[in-house]
Amino acid sequence: MSGGPLTLGTAGHIDHGKTALIQALTGIDSDRLPEEQARGVSIELGYANLELPSGRRLSIVDVPGHERYVRTMVAGATGIDLYLMAIAADDGVMPQTREHAAVLRALGIDHGVVAVTKSDLADPEPASLEAAELLPGAELVAVSARHGNGLDALLAALDRVAAGLPGRSAAPGETRLHVDRVFSVRGAGTVVTGTLWSGQIARSDRLRLVPAGLRARAREVQVHDHAVDRAAAGQRVAVNLAGLGHDEVRRGDLLTQEGTQLEETFLIDAELSFASRRSEPDTGARVHVHHGTRETPARLAWLGGAFWQLRLERPLIAVEGDRLVVRQIAPPDTLGGGRVLDAHPRRHGPGRELLARLTRLARGEPDPVRETIAPTPEPAPTPLTLSASALALEARLREAGFEPPPDGELDRDDLAALRRAGRAVRISRTLHFHADAAAEVRRRVLALAAEHGGAVTLAQLRDALGTSRKFAQAVLEHLDGERVTIRRGDEHVVRRQHREA
Repeated sequence: MSGGPLTLGTAGHIDHGKTALIQALTGIDSDRLPEEQARGVSIELGYANLELPSGRRLSIVDVPGHERYVRTMVAGATGIDLYLMAIAADDGVMPQTREHAAVLRALGIDHGVVAVTKSDLADPEPASLEAAELLPGAELVAVSARHGNGLDALLAALDRVAAGLPGRSAAPGETRLHVDRVFSVRGAGTVVTGTLWSGQIARSDRLRLVPAGLRARAREVQVHDHAVDRAAAGQRVAVNLAGLGHDEVRRGDLLTQEGTQLEETFLIDAELSFASRRSEPDTGARVHVHHGTRETPARLAWLGGAFWQLRLERPLIAVEGDRLVVRQIAPPDTLGGGRVLDAHPRRHGPGRELLARLTRLARGEPDPVRETIAPTPEPAPTPLTLSASALALEARLREAGFEPPPDGELDRDDLAALRRAGRAVRISRTLHFHADAAAEVRRRVLALAAEHGGAVTLAQLRDALGTSRKFAQAVLEHLDGERVTIRRGDEHVVRRQHREA
């Protein structure tokens, strides 16, 4: 056996036999939810493991094929090393076949095998010809999960493709596990699962949850339901976390080692490619960006050539070299994708020097900007001097209290200066509170929740603040996003670490 562990992702249109094929290969039904088994349709990500003839092991992520669950498919596909595309002989290439292929291209996953399924029901040749056109270079194997025909040839093809991939276990990089599932086990506590993108996780490791910054300890680590002392990158991993409640973690969070510098970002400079000129968005277009198990709306700002700045409405946790998928919001469709060149840039537009720098980064050359800046000690912060107009805006926000004017009525530069000075806090995409008002409303929410069993409703907060539903809702959604509260039905429950004594 050679090479490190790998993760295989399924792809393909609904009812083209992905889950049946995985069960035929592994003996595992990856549809674990009662609703999935009753309807015969995959809704959530499923998991299995496969030992190839060479002895090499693959972790399998089985994705749903329905168009309504493409977002779930993307979350599962972001951590895979190779694909298994299922195309039914009696249907051929269908719409979700094409969109899943577009997602794979956007993620740079160009190694895989096409299984022409249901070859006992129809001649596989027409579907094979369509598959060869859609995914040129992929090995094609006609199979029947029902009768077992072609399964040995499929395993051999997967083995050949896997042999050409080194795996990620020896690759450099900090520990990163993008959480795709959270649940609680009686007697054990919180368990998270995900594909380990880089680094390692060992039993008793001290870990940090990003972006919340919460700390935990790895009580136990499992790979495919077997406890291990240490899990390596490229594997599907489950971690039993001590010190975190299951309501404090959610899909999209990232687990890393304590002491690492991974942080969230609202700006990304990226190299993007699109399926066609027609699908390339205009600068300023609002799109959906997928990274890891997170997604967010974003505005695209063209920087020249194939380079774009993504201005995110919710933060991502990315590092240079990561892959992104860009999708149209309405009607939903995959436009393209690419890779992160700078995960923490400043906000900027196009420029000659910037274009030259991004071109060097895209070629993998050293970044002279970072090399110049990195060795220089960070200077002591100097107090920000606010302009007269910024001070006037601060007075206006302070006087407005819990009902500030919308951002559209305010000067953007002055607002940014107040944020940098710590005197204004963004509550929503269109609202800022004065920092004192934001602190006071947080104090009142905690006090109100303490009076009502640890939770507060929108109506209770609206009455307590003497404000409208719009402002009370913005505050509660902000506190949910800050991980102070978590929404459960009509209530916003204060998280354990913020509860008042």
